[in-house]
Amino acid sequence: MRIILQRVSEASVRIDDRVCGCIRCGFVILLGIVDGDGQDDIDWLAGKIARMRVFADDEGKMNLSLKEVAGELLVVSQFTLHASTRKGNRPSFIKAARPETAIPLYQQFLATLEKEIGQPCAAGEFGADMKVAMVNDGPVTIMVDSQLRE
Repeated sequence: MRIILQRVSEASVRIDDRVCGCIRCGFVILLGIVDGDGQDDIDWLAGKIARMRVFADDEGKMNLSLKEVAGELLVVSQFTLHASTRKGNRPSFIKAARPETAIPLYQQFLATLEKEIGQPCAAGEFGADMKVAMVNDGPVTIMVDSQLRE
């Protein structure tokens, strides 16, 4: 599993003309799933997200976690995070998990995150054509991959 974590002051996701999720201060998580991902990847990433210390403390240093600032989460599925651009100019998405594998993992990821942070997560809709709007705060944008565990 691979995520792009973006610290935001606000964010929303729209499908057609309806807002299906919105948050204030917190993280937008773009989530890409590949075959072979499982509960271990979910648990590790959820813990990493909940404990990521990128919010300012009283001295202005990035020292506080999402939980410590009572931040919110917006999770959006993003198969394009596993694009291969090795050959030509048209990306290949062959590494991305098929919906029958990815959808249950996406739902488990949401449930695990909600348990980890102790509140519901806003979310997009898997496979939908979504419009994501956000104000990236900082900007702070971090890629985390459960296969690399850096």
